[in-house]
Amino acid sequence: MIKFLDLLEINRRHKEELTKAFERVLDSGWYIMGNELNAFETDFAAYCGTKHAIGVANGLDALILIIRAYKELGIFQDGDEIIVPANTYIASILAISANNLIPVLVEPNIDTYNIDPALIERQITAKTKAILPVHLYGQLCDMQAINAIAQKHQLKVIEDSAQAHGATSNGKRAGNFGDATGFSFYPGKNLGALGDGGAITTNDDVLNDSIRALLNYGSHKKYENLYKGVNSRLDELQAALLGVKLKTLDQETATKRAIANRYLQEINNSKIISPKIAEQSAHVWHLFVVRTDNRDHLQQYLTSNGIQTIIHYPIPPHQQQAYKEWNNLSYRISETIHREVLSLPLSPVLKPEEVDHVIKTLNEY
Repeated sequence: MIKFLDLLEINRRHKEELTKAFERVLDSGWYIMGNELNAFETDFAAYCGTKHAIGVANGLDALILIIRAYKELGIFQDGDEIIVPANTYIASILAISANNLIPVLVEPNIDTYNIDPALIERQITAKTKAILPVHLYGQLCDMQAINAIAQKHQLKVIEDSAQAHGATSNGKRAGNFGDATGFSFYPGKNLGALGDGGAITTNDDVLNDSIRALLNYGSHKKYENLYKGVNSRLDELQAALLGVKLKTLDQETATKRAIANRYLQEINNSKIISPKIAEQSAHVWHLFVVRTDNRDHLQQYLTSNGIQTIIHYPIPPHQQQAYKEWNNLSYRISETIHREVLSLPLSPVLKPEEVDHVIKTLNEY
């Protein structure tokens, strides 16, 4: 069976350096908010081109903390609205709800699967305070258009870059297009930890200080608490391991791009709709997602031919029980995407002969 994502093999290639990093943390005797975290935050901020990077416990917390900080600073308040794509993974929406703000769903562009800037402006009201674009599957949203809308209406832009580490356009990387950005280091991400983890990037000093206090029990100074905060810290071990893997992230992205390009050029079955990209550097191929009318049949066919696939994602947020108040709404483009998408194997350890088999099997479907 060709694995969808072989995390064991991906991390085994870094075993020697990961082991050294683990031993360094173990031998330091310091396991929370120490030198390893400081070093990773410095390196990740430099990688993203931002002034600040803040390690947090996971990607959902990253988004929650950004919005929470804006509330503490008096920029957002309960009942305000944040525009978000209708076809995103539910975490993007949960972060808004968790702060007692209102998610306003906007349909994506059917070609890129990212939020359609042409549809954003009609959803802006007096309560709208931010746009939360999601760089879905690893492709950057049209940030030039989104930022122009935000500037016109004096809105914050909060990037969800959980799937887009290293994606670049016009000399900027994901994490440096908005006012603040949330990243996930879930093990399966392009930059994945050996556990959970996340980060926030921003160029805003005041926001940085507020988030750093919030994630540490609301404390800016030991035993003094500015806010009713939370505990959401990226620990020393995960920071050290991520520091090892950050060094080869661009190299691994290049490998994934080469595989994605083969898929794009060589899959020629008219039943299969391949993804469309605006520019090479703006896509880091967290996922290679195809669409077809009979997705479940295609998945069964690929499984029977030794190819593991995953559906990202089978149920759109507005049809989830968690948001039952939206269940009677219709977002037709999102529904089409969720009904038809299937993610093919794509990783930096995928062998050429495995890529050959995936392509050949799809073309014979």
